[in-house]
Amino acid sequence: MARDSSATKARLLDAAFSEFAAYGIAGARVDRIAEAAQANKRLIYVYYGNKEQLFDAVLQRALETGSESVPFDADDLPGYAGAVFDHLVAHPALMRLVVWKQLERPGATDAEGASYRGKIAVVVEAQRTGRIDAALDPADILTLVLGLSQAWFGAVGGPAAGGAGTGWTPERLARHRAAVVEAVRRITAPPQDTP
Repeated sequence: MARDSSATKARLLDAAFSEFAAYGIAGARVDRIAEAAQANKRLIYVYYGNKEQLFDAVLQRALETGSESVPFDADDLPGYAGAVFDHLVAHPALMRLVVWKQLERPGATDAEGASYRGKIAVVVEAQRTGRIDAALDPADILTLVLGLSQAWFGAVGGPAAGGAGTGWTPERLARHRAAVVEAVRRITAPPQDTP
């Protein structure tokens, strides 16, 4: 009976995501990844080359999953910010993975750079047509939107403080989500004509 390599790859990526989110690249151990995935350690090298390339595959998968789960919408940046916040609440390990990536590999990957450039181009067009305030640089708007969406997750006692990422009550999460959405609305709202 032939083995299902796609199922094994998926298990390896899932296990590697958890391992990298918990320990970073330097602290992650391929033995633990293989054991958690119930796979032979050799398959990590066969499928991904080495631990760093496995991290790249995990990061790429997380970026693709995030883009699919939270589509970018320049016409509703407050809604986008709220959706990013919700996605991070649902997937608290993702923020830890991102922090490890920034600590151990600062700078953007090619895929991250392409994603940001695409979003910035959409913001530029929305500013050109008056749908977003043009007073701020498009890259600054995108950085502020993403930063506000993620800010609570780095806060001491923030939503990721609990073991399952549930350090805050649903009521408190709702208040912070509303604050994120309102802040983004204020930053991006087109100027109102004054008589």
